Amino acid sequence: MKTIPTATDEFDEFDQKTIHCFIEKSEVEVDEFVSNTLINTYGECGSLTDAYRFFQETAMKNTVVWNTMIHQSLEHNNLDLGKQLFDSMPERDVASWNSMIRGFANIGQYEEALALIHDMEILVFRPKALTLLSTLSACASHGALEAGVWIHCYVNNNDLNRDGSLDSSLIDMYSKCGDISKAIQIFEVSPRRDLFTWTSIICGLAMHGHGKKALCYFFEMNESQVSPDKVTMVGVLSACAHAGLIEQGRRYFQSMEKVFGLVPRLSIMVVWLIFLAEWVV
Repeated sequence: MKTIPTATDEFDEFDQKTIHCFIEKSEVEVDEFVSNTLINTYGECGSLTDAYRFFQETAMKNTVVWNTMIHQSLEHNNLDLGKQLFDSMPERDVASWNSMIRGFANIGQYEEALALIHDMEILVFRPKALTLLSTLSACASHGALEAGVWIHCYVNNNDLNRDGSLDSSLIDMYSKCGDISKAIQIFEVSPRRDLFTWTSIICGLAMHGHGKKALCYFFEMNESQVSPDKVTMVGVLSACAHAGLIEQGRRYFQSMEKVFGLVPRLSIMVVWLIFLAEWVV
């Protein structure tokens, strides 16, 4: 049975059902570990129905098994089932709360997500950094500035960003929600100047048409010896396009592979073609 955890990498759904059938007909003890693994593998193979059927049938359900079933429900975009399971749990842990918060945030139900964070506080739980990151990302994708500001205040009030690990997500959220000034403010005081924070501010500025300022940050990024990635270069080329800097844009495009070892991908080629169409043709 120790081979089951990697089954999703090696077997398809038919193989999972074969294993399940073998377990039922043999004298293998179905404990929480086996239950959790089968639910997870059914879900990963695309069969939420089989995962839930087994979950209902098995008597071996600890909190981990409940959490796995909730996770698979949300992964299959079945929020109703996830909420039903969450409400029915005999005992919840931090992972249970985090899963539901991410689930609500990912479909834009921010009031529900924020209400759960509030409920967690009452029960002396705190959302994990990963949950806050994914919630901020969802706010950015949906343009939900009010919810993003609430999360930012929550992070500050609970001192959850002392190391700056959430700064890139905050910068990205404010940029995509229209408040580039706040994004710049966060970047300027951030203790963490890594690839992600630099890329977030460069792309955010380019998105808002502040091409020259974005390129100033890119210069500082290079001076700090932080190497860009392909996402950074999309922002840089966009900044050149907004600022009408033809030759500088050409040099940056040519430097991608020669200087930074980055092979232009489709998104970069599209930005470059738009740039040429607007300023060269």
